Amino acid sequence: MWKAERKWKKFKSPLEFPLEAKYRPVLESLLPIEPINRFNLKRGSPEEEFPCLRDNHTHMGRILTPPLYTRQFNRATESGVIFDDIIRPGLEEPGTASGHLSVGCLAGDAQSYILFCDFFDRVIKAYHDYTISTGTQESDFNSGNLKGGDVFDHEYAVNCEITMARCVEDFCFPMHCSRGERRKLLSIAEKALAELSEEFPGKLHSMEELSEDPDGRGLGSMAPSLAMCRIGVARDWPDARAVWVSEDGQLVVWVNFEDHLKLECSRTDANLQLAFDCICVNIVKLETLYRGLRRRFVWKEHLGWVVSSPAQVGTGLQATVTVRLQHLPNHKRLENILDRLRLHMTATDKPGLYRVTNTPTIGFTEVGVVQLVVDGVKLLIRMEKRLESDGGLEDLVPTHKLSGYTDKL
Repeated sequence: MWKAERKWKKFKSPLEFPLEAKYRPVLESLLPIEPINRFNLKRGSPEEEFPCLRDNHTHMGRILTPPLYTRQFNRATESGVIFDDIIRPGLEEPGTASGHLSVGCLAGDAQSYILFCDFFDRVIKAYHDYTISTGTQESDFNSGNLKGGDVFDHEYAVNCEITMARCVEDFCFPMHCSRGERRKLLSIAEKALAELSEEFPGKLHSMEELSEDPDGRGLGSMAPSLAMCRIGVARDWPDARAVWVSEDGQLVVWVNFEDHLKLECSRTDANLQLAFDCICVNIVKLETLYRGLRRRFVWKEHLGWVVSSPAQVGTGLQATVTVRLQHLPNHKRLENILDRLRLHMTATDKPGLYRVTNTPTIGFTEVGVVQLVVDGVKLLIRMEKRLESDGGLEDLVPTHKLSGYTDKL
């Protein structure tokens, strides 16, 4: 036994291998460089760089903690998006103590949702009340499945609007894209919209042209908002921004604004069904046209359609109905009712008129999102009528918060 131990000690391996020392620099040079190491950022430690979140009324401000910030601190996407870029919108626009809580962050590219998933998944959970899982986000562009979108009481429902955003694969999002990327995106959009105009007549106007012709289509006076300027979306304005308008004026396609593309259909008769029909038909056509140009809209199975704001991932769809309400806005249970209906309501500049919009865009199909608004607005109108006759609302309030795919009023 003693001899065996002695023999083992005699042939013990050296602490360093000469060949390993020789070839280690060669092997390390073959490893891919972490994106964050390509930059010479003059930054302190995560503790020194942690932002001031006092009086920050956004979901980002509520979620972000020093440990969470530290975990994201040394990460960067392949296109150079760092975590401070992600949270800058919420620092520039901290929100107010009252009203609808914004997400307070934007993605710089599609990879941001993967690399900073620890943060974005929490924001999506807080805003949409939806937990990101391994399941697939469902999609449904069959507008015929919508029920009751053309039956509103027009004494209360004034007008409606539906928007749908999309971003294109292999391009940074507007907050982070370069001038060259933005111009390339405009070139692709010009080709796709020219083909769309053959079936659905319309014309593409560059923002440069409209700024020289302020009377054209009523769009020339549009300037970037202060928020767009602060977060970098309006850089080089109006370079490579454009708007396509259909001949009947119902459909508008915005190019290179908050997202690469945003379709918008507005109607003065509050017929949400026809607005949804228009959006569904044309988004499917545009997706086909982009595929023909070897471009695809960004889609992730667990997130659905991916766009700049986590407030719109999933479907990218916002449905809005402007409603005339006098009594309900003052009711003590309004916030609770809206929360259960998964809606939020904002006042317009006209007394008694309010915009009612869906809060979630993920966890529901496109039809499901619009159905939320249809059913919710109808219920709000019933409540307003009940209050006009001095009645109570207890029997009208939903018993639980609506969830995706299955629940209906």
